[in-house]
Amino acid sequence: MTDFKILICDEMLLKPENLKRDGFVIEYIANMPRADVLARLPEFDALITRSRTKVDQELLAAGPKLRVIGRGGVGVDNIDVEAASRRGILVLNAPEANTASAAELAISLMMAASRGVARSDKLIRAGKWDRKFLGKEVEGKTIGIVGLGRIGSIVAKRAKGLEMDVIAYDPYIGDTRFEVLGVKRAHKLDEMLPRIDVLTVHTPATEETIGMIGPKELGLMKLGSIVVNAARGGIVQEKALAAALADGHLFGAGVDVFTDEPPPADHPLLSRDDVVLTAHLGANTSEAQARVGVEIVDSVCAAMMGDVSRGAINAPALDAATMDKLGPYLTLAERMGRMLSQLGLKAASEIEVEFAGRFPGDTEPVFTSVIVGYLRSVTDQRPNLINARSLAKERGIMLTQRSTEYSEEYANEVRVTLHDGERVRRVSGTVFGKQPRLTKIKTYRMELPPEGFVLICTNQDKPGVVGRVGTLLGLKGINIAGMQLGRADPGGQALFTLSLDSRPEPSVIDDIRNMDVIESVFLADFTS
Repeated sequence: MTDFKILICDEMLLKPENLKRDGFVIEYIANMPRADVLARLPEFDALITRSRTKVDQELLAAGPKLRVIGRGGVGVDNIDVEAASRRGILVLNAPEANTASAAELAISLMMAASRGVARSDKLIRAGKWDRKFLGKEVEGKTIGIVGLGRIGSIVAKRAKGLEMDVIAYDPYIGDTRFEVLGVKRAHKLDEMLPRIDVLTVHTPATEETIGMIGPKELGLMKLGSIVVNAARGGIVQEKALAAALADGHLFGAGVDVFTDEPPPADHPLLSRDDVVLTAHLGANTSEAQARVGVEIVDSVCAAMMGDVSRGAINAPALDAATMDKLGPYLTLAERMGRMLSQLGLKAASEIEVEFAGRFPGDTEPVFTSVIVGYLRSVTDQRPNLINARSLAKERGIMLTQRSTEYSEEYANEVRVTLHDGERVRRVSGTVFGKQPRLTKIKTYRMELPPEGFVLICTNQDKPGVVGRVGTLLGLKGINIAGMQLGRADPGGQALFTLSLDSRPEPSVIDDIRNMDVIESVFLADFTS
């Protein structure tokens, strides 16, 4: 059998033994000029880069044999993933390599902020010897972690080693993970903040998390607390952080990431000596960089041999015939999973999918698409048909699939149940022609297009409820595009959905939730 050929064209910390693999010829040329990459690429089956080489359509076209592209690191901003997917090229990254480094930087920022390291360093360099400053110990203090994923879990272990009490808030992680780590669970962020001395965030940057730590949240923290952001810029509102430091409510802060990088010269945190600043250095250790090289070479070699479970960014290409049959079902399934993650039940212990009736093809991709949709807001990795099941397994989520030949009302129906140990949420759907439709939410039958913004309300079946909600939305300038009604028994509990042309502000959702006729309200966002 002919050996597979892999080209590594950017600089990495690799040893000669890292390049010796049975069945592969690996050529490493650090910082290879683009013209040389273009000229040599036709020889190779796979390409490995860092951030320097731009993998655009021109470069992809120069590699007719390319099957895999590996990015040594987490981000893939330098790779045209969509163009690679169209060509059937698998794109991989190395998400595990920097977790310990990122976690240790967060701990370092916490320690430096608690002891006034930035302040003292600045004074000594200015020729001043000030020994009057009193720092804070972390032993016996309580650290609150937002996001108990890979990095947050390591931070928890390190903090426990420093003899700190650890509380975490993560609505997407099941109770088992908290128990294994010995971490106390906070079910609400506002519940955790008044109890902690240090806050550190370790979440992906999503619509839900950007700006989640603002004036209100900082104000709930203890006087003299410390805030650390070594995750993503913007999760902690930077102006609010500066204000809380300026008025003395916070003792200090450690910041590695900014909304705009590098931050502008007039950024309010740059002039403060109670803030320890680093330049997005979470992954920048020699050990992490060495792991990046080895990890991405391992993953690319595994992918070339058929194992595409590690670090996959894009889903495998499905052939045109399969997409023609299953495409609408894949869309339906992804949106059902996404909807369930927005119905107030985020820490799933089990995802159960039942296929009722006859389907036009293999249901495995449809099942996986449900998991993809659920995980979209859970992880900063990109869930797809390749990696979704392993990502769910990491979070302790049981995956159950079953089939029945009989479907009561439709030719076929996908029924998804999400469990968190005690509560459940259910949603069902089918495809009419080529159009996905939700056919049931909880126990209520309806035919709802999973599109745009959908307001989902439960209420007692009384006259005028929908009208009151519609009037409020109208006063806020929000147009209703469609409506669906469902009820169990006349006068009993009912559910209605309103398809909206625009997203309501959180305050509008709160106003609806506070109506005496409303039992629950959720907003499902299918726009992105």
